[in-house]
Parts: sequence; C-alpha cells; structure tokens
Amino acid sequence: MAAQPRKRPARTSSARPRPRGNPQKRPVAAPPAKATARDWIGAARLRTLPLAVSPVLVGTGAANLGAEPFHWVIALACLVVAVSLQIGVNFANDYSDGIRGTDDHRVGPARLTASRKAQPRTVLVVALVFFGIGALAGLAIVIRTQQWWMIVVGAACIVAAWFYTGGKRPYGYAGLGELFVFVFFGLVATLGTTWVQAFALPQEAWFGAVAIGFLACAVLLANNLRDIDQDRVAGKRTLTVRIGRRATQVLYTVLVLAPFGIAAYLALFYPIAWLSLMALLAALPAILIVWTYRVPRELVIALALTSLTSLAYGAFLFWAFIG
Repeated sequence: MAAQPRKRPARTSSARPRPRGNPQKRPVAAPPAKATARDWIGAARLRTLPLAVSPVLVGTGAANLGAEPFHWVIALACLVVAVSLQIGVNFANDYSDGIRGTDDHRVGPARLTASRKAQPRTVLVVALVFFGIGALAGLAIVIRTQQWWMIVVGAACIVAAWFYTGGKRPYGYAGLGELFVFVFFGLVATLGTTWVQAFALPQEAWFGAVAIGFLACAVLLANNLRDIDQDRVAGKRTLTVRIGRRATQVLYTVLVLAPFGIAAYLALFYPIAWLSLMALLAALPAILIVWTYRVPRELVIALALTSLTSLAYGAFLFWAFIG
C-alpha cells in the first residue's frame, strides 16, 4: 500500500507576516517641532498678566489718597516685580507640570514642556530668569525705601511661586492654590505696593487687596474647572477636584461678584468707584460661561474675561482713589 503524501499544515490567520525591507530604514515618528517665538509668548500666558497689573494699580491708588506726590519710579518697579513673578510662575508651572506628565492631555493651549517643543531645562532657566528680574527690581525698591525687611517678603513670594507646582509636595496639588493666590496676588501684592510708596496701609488698600485677591482666585478656579478631569486622573487634587463642579461654580460666582459689593461700599466715599461696576460687562458673561459651558475649552474664554475684569476693576479703583 502506497504511503499517502504528507499534508502541509495550513497557515493560520494568526501567523504574523515577516517584515519586509531593511528594518533600519523603517519610518519613525517625526520629532516635535521646535518652539517658535509665538510658542514662548503663549507659554508666558499673557491672559494672566492683568492679575499682576491690577494689584499695583489699586495699591498705588491707595498710596496716593493724600496730598503726597506720586512715586512713579517705585510704582513702575512694583509693576516690574509683579509682572516678572507672574511670568516666572507661569514658566515654572509649565516645567513642573510638564515633567510630572500632568499636561500630557491638556485641554487649553499646549505647554512647552509637555509638547516636547522645548527642553525642560530651557523652560526652567527662563522661569529662573524672570524670577531673577523680579528679585532685582524688588531689591531696588528695598534700597530706595530702606525697608530691608521686605527682602523676606520678596523671598517668600518667589518660594510660593515655585512650590505651587514645584518640589516634591506642591501645594497646588493639595487644594491650597486658591489660598496662596489670595494671599500673594491679592494681599501681599496690593498692600506691598501701598506700603513702599506711603509707609502706611489705609483701609482702602485692605478693601482693594481683598477684592483683587478674590478675582485672582476666580481666575484660578476657572482654570482648574477646565482641567478637572485631567487633574483628577493625574492625581492633582486641586480645590476644584476636591469640592466638585457645582460647588466650584458657586464659589467662582461669589468670588467674582463680591468685589463689586466692596466697590459699592467704597463708592460711598469715592464716587468714581461706581464706574468699577462697568467691569461687570466682562464678569457677567464669564459667569454665564462657567455655568453653561458644554466643553472644557469654552472655559478658556471665561478665564480671559475674568482676568480682564480684574484689570478693569483695578483701573477704576485707581482712578477713584486719585480722583
């Protein structure tokens, strides 16, 4: 009996085809494009800079309630300090959040570190340069006013700016961001500006500092509300993550509207302060967006409008105090 020919086993569909061609010449993912000047300007987050300008406006106005001459040089130096620290903390956040991976799936504008458009060390150096500019301007103010204890205040501002998202245990990841923003972007920035010009802290400066601090916190709430889902996954326990969307919307509304109550009280003594109510033209649409947004990206507009509200509010209070 003749032997039957052997049947070759059929090739199953799970068999993997052999790669063809030279593996060394296989296409690889293109490296990310290098950051342009526009990218660096965007990373400075210009929409947040009004938060640095408004406390200087209010503080300078409160310092010039009497017949004292304007200290324009000191006021401009305060502005350099505030703006430099604001830009510095923005780049520091870009660096710290980028190396932690928090910004890998960012909703808002792309960051330099997370997008790999710039080396993390380069972003860190830029942040330190702006911190240095702020420190030098602050030192000039101290030398001019002989208020040497203010060096400690300036150092505390830089440390707070860095540890917002930097270090092993950043306080911004523990739900304390709003508290520190209120203290440093509201009280310290406004009252410090008043003190170095007038060596006094009138009640107008305190009212203005609280109002500006509330608006600065509102900007941060809008930012964190936009990133709530991403932050929750990344383990960033912001105040918004801790209290949830609805409570954040309520708190945001209170923080935006409360400064106008303060302005109405100040208007009893400084009638021009009534004009600060015009800032509601930006504040009310921002509140509406926060309550009705459908996609997180819409909150970028609310953030910008809130920041603009702070600038307009500060400008009108400045006018009211010096008018």
